Amino acid sequence: MTTTLTRQATEHRGPVTRTERALAPDLIRGAMLLLIGLANSANFAFAGQPGLESAPHGFERVLNFLKLTFVDARAYPVFAIMFGYGLVQLARRQRAAGATTGAVRRILVRRNAWLMAFGLVHATLLYFGDFLGAYGVAGIICTLFLLNRGDKFHRIALGIWAVQLVYLALVAVRAMVAVVSSSGPAHALTNEPNPSLAASSYGASLVGRLHEYPLHTATVLGFVTIVWLGIWAARKQLLENPGAHRTLLAWVAASGLGIAVLGGLPLALVSVGLLHVDESALDAVKFLSQSSGMFAGPGYVALFGLLVARITKLTWPVRAISALGQRSLSGYLFQSVAWMVLLAPFTLNLRFGSTAYTAALVAIGVWIVSVAAAYAMSRRAYRGPAETLLRRLVY
Repeated sequence: MTTTLTRQATEHRGPVTRTERALAPDLIRGAMLLLIGLANSANFAFAGQPGLESAPHGFERVLNFLKLTFVDARAYPVFAIMFGYGLVQLARRQRAAGATTGAVRRILVRRNAWLMAFGLVHATLLYFGDFLGAYGVAGIICTLFLLNRGDKFHRIALGIWAVQLVYLALVAVRAMVAVVSSSGPAHALTNEPNPSLAASSYGASLVGRLHEYPLHTATVLGFVTIVWLGIWAARKQLLENPGAHRTLLAWVAASGLGIAVLGGLPLALVSVGLLHVDESALDAVKFLSQSSGMFAGPGYVALFGLLVARITKLTWPVRAISALGQRSLSGYLFQSVAWMVLLAPFTLNLRFGSTAYTAALVAIGVWIVSVAAAYAMSRRAYRGPAETLLRRLVY
């Protein structure tokens, strides 16, 4: 009887408590949900990707430029890194509580399997551009093949990123050659339509999402290497004590964001009408922009790590944004509900001023509402609806 009770007690522990949380990961997740919102609301508003004005005027040019240099393909890698970071944190807490290796593996596999289910429901009911399902698949792969490896093995992740940097340099050279040799008719950057976002009824949008979601998920599964970098960073505990890693974080922030901005610059110049290229060159700079975006992931994470290292007082904005980060799953799903209600053609279909202004203002407004709601939940010690459901299913 005693043996049975001891085994049950050490099989696994419950979810993380508030006092165990580090500030940096929560602040990163909460703040970066704004960039996720700017990207996804624009997709809804323009019923396609990348969600830009093809013939911008005035401040629309600024919005196009900022979106392509700091947001598009540059926000989701942050969450991929933080997802990998969270896997290690969760496993470490379970082991510290006495959970066996097998128990930890089962918890993580079960959690990620439920995350895949969340993603399927999210993509079917609300938005095809779901990342939860892909995170779930990546999480299971990392749990089974990466988490229990030694430090030497995890250095492979750094080697992969070095190879990707060399490959990106070749992509950049190819893009620049294409731009310089561009001689055909100039092509403007236009949105590629998504039927589910342009559908005139909810039923039609649902059918469209069922077709679009599998392909979207397949295209983002390659970010396992981004998740792996988060695993490496968590093993080094870079965000638990960012002050001790200022030099590394500064170097990563400058190089990561520098690469992402420079890689997105040619396409951004095309989008504002300052660079005119033919179709072949446009395809080349599009690919450069997408390929360079992954380096914004470590860049943004390192930047926020440096910011946290300088914080000496937890002001209410920091606490509020961190509260949203603690409830990032609920915040992410809330955004999709908001886009559906506010921007879909068959709901409110809000339009005021230009579509670019609409998308940006709605994204900022929804993010502010989610920050305020998360802060109110935090003051009442409520985890958040999606987090509560996931924890009940897992634990």
